[in-house]
Amino acid sequence: MLLPLKDINPTERRPVVTITLIVVNVAIFLYQLSLGRYGHAFVASFGATPYEITHMEDLVGVVGYGINVAHYPGPKPIFMTLFSSMFLHGGFWHLGGNMLYLWIFGNNIEDILGPVKYLIFYFLCGLAAHALHIASDPSSYIPTVGASGAISGLMGAYLITYPKARVLTLVFLFYFIRLAVIPASFIIIWWFVVQFIFGMASLGGSGGGVAWFAHIGGFIAGIILIYAMAWRIVYWLRHGGFDD
Repeated sequence: MLLPLKDINPTERRPVVTITLIVVNVAIFLYQLSLGRYGHAFVASFGATPYEITHMEDLVGVVGYGINVAHYPGPKPIFMTLFSSMFLHGGFWHLGGNMLYLWIFGNNIEDILGPVKYLIFYFLCGLAAHALHIASDPSSYIPTVGASGAISGLMGAYLITYPKARVLTLVFLFYFIRLAVIPASFIIIWWFVVQFIFGMASLGGSGGGVAWFAHIGGFIAGIILIYAMAWRIVYWLRHGGFDD
């Protein structure tokens, strides 16, 4: 197992949007915790549920999700859950891992795109992640939450723009644990292979767990979008300048 801790890749400007996204995600998670047992209603309301989106039907009053429907804040604009779900998380580890990856890989992509284009890029990757996840199981009743789809897009963009960047990483191999500096390309490709293997293995399955196809969809979108939105910078970074 590899756990990236920090990339050795300085930025030229302060990553204001990345910091803001982290603060907003943490704040919403703390609010979610403050709801106690009604937090399930909050997640059911603002998480993106594939069946709801493909059928345009609010399921909370139908299946209940094991909550007291009286505490459900609906009705809701169903398509808006594609955005609101990006700011919800299933627990401390889910939030912490996502925010760590957002900081490591997001600040450099924000540096390339600038704040406005970066925010557009982030949400487009998140939407692409939802699209593939929903396509993989359009009748799922399970709400999808987390920023990982959008963050997967940042990783795809990072692979294209900074494949040789060095990343300080914790390496876990059974009882062997050590710090190592590893190329970003190795970490990101390893991560994607894991997502792909588990994604393929999950086809036809049921139940909750990780939205593997959301990660795959966001990652592919990130690769495409970084070329579409910053092709001149990508060319410069990969080729060391422009031909005369």
